[in-house]
Amino acid sequence: MADPKHIDLIAERVERLLLRHEELQRTNALLMEQVASLKAERDSIKSRLNAARSRIDALLDRLPVGTESPANKDSE
Repeated sequence: MADPKHIDLIAERVERLLLRHEELQRTNALLMEQVASLKAERDSIKSRLNAARSRIDALLDRLPVGTESPANKDSE
């Protein structure tokens, strides 16, 4: 039969490993929440960027075609 002292050392190590495992699970859950939050923020920013691009494109489409800018007229 195994030495009781050896069994106690193994049991202590197992307990420490279980505590470390629980700690890592909590840390992982917090990190997963942060990732989800950052993804939502990224998606919101991408959406706002696309909306801004659409507004700029609409403004550019409204500019008259074939007119020279004041800077081009001054250089002639």
